[in-house]
Amino acid sequence: MDMEVTTQIRQSVAQLCSDFPGTYWQEKDRERAYPVEFVNALTEAGLLASLIPEEYGGAGLPLSVASAILEEIHANGCNGAACHAQMYTMGTILRHGNDEQRKEYLPKIATGELRLQAFAVTEPTAGTDTSSITTMAVRDGDEYVINGQKVWTSRAEHSDLMILLARTTAKSEVKKKSDGLSVFLIDMRKAVGNGMTIRPIRTMINHATTEVFFDNLRIPADSLIGEEGKGFKYILTGMNAERILIASECIGDARWFIETASNYVRDRKVFGRPIGQNQGVQFPIARSYAQSEAAKLMVEKAYNLYDEGKNCGAEANMCKMLASEASWAAAEACLQSHGGFGFAEEYDVERKFRESRLYQIAPISTNLILSYIAEHELDLPRSY
Repeated sequence: MDMEVTTQIRQSVAQLCSDFPGTYWQEKDRERAYPVEFVNALTEAGLLASLIPEEYGGAGLPLSVASAILEEIHANGCNGAACHAQMYTMGTILRHGNDEQRKEYLPKIATGELRLQAFAVTEPTAGTDTSSITTMAVRDGDEYVINGQKVWTSRAEHSDLMILLARTTAKSEVKKKSDGLSVFLIDMRKAVGNGMTIRPIRTMINHATTEVFFDNLRIPADSLIGEEGKGFKYILTGMNAERILIASECIGDARWFIETASNYVRDRKVFGRPIGQNQGVQFPIARSYAQSEAAKLMVEKAYNLYDEGKNCGAEANMCKMLASEASWAAAEACLQSHGGFGFAEEYDVERKFRESRLYQIAPISTNLILSYIAEHELDLPRSY
């Protein structure tokens, strides 16, 4: 993608974000409210449809541009977590859906007429061990009947459609534990109250996450995406994009923390001199800057490989880990440099501090990334 085009898009994103200052996010935080206005603005600007091919009404842009969009959102003090799944969750339909499903849903997702932001995979008893999920979808004539429970399904209350991973064959009946899993596209407008129940989970950040219960939910058989029993492979193909985009958000957060900290310590005077003159204050900020610049290089390597259609599993995992750690280091430096004011709502540091901590845990924990690197890059024995 032409660098000038990417720069223009970054400028457009920054301009859009200027309409949503810290006071906007503070209010949403206090009220535990979904940032409807912000999501609508991104939708109307076509930014959430950047990865959808032009034939389906999207912009058909590469992942590198989507990464730039999310990085810029976070660098300007906003939070893309409220809607970033609208960008990449549709990839399951794009890559594995049939022609009818793509033509039916992708144009409406592109315009924002339909929101596809809910991705229901994790379960309370399975955690990251996806192959051990127990939610079952049983074929009954021209329908599937679904029973089970999901947790940490973010944005379920603000989505029209859901991508659901469920077992169509019990784990005890398959040779390979990852077999027997299938992916479904659920129309939540019809499902809620007819076998699907959504319960919000209050967390330390305003993340609109939920647990979802399925009690004899009946869905049409054509809700199945791809082949029955191949769902585990389908969801894996979308995880690289997700991790690269999350890493880009972390780079944006690091930029915000470093700029905010630098501006503060440059002006804040104690004992008759700027506190930014003290090496004890300078060094943590400078170190986090070096970390974020290095992590950004890995993000760029990852999205370049992705856009070239090459394998980028290791790079996607590493860039997500390194970027999340860099943003957290920057958050620590920023909060510490602000002292007590860092805990004051009006400075936005405490909000961004809480938000940035998430990404060492989700969408995959650092420990699992390290296990992946050990096994696949260093040829060490599988640890789980």
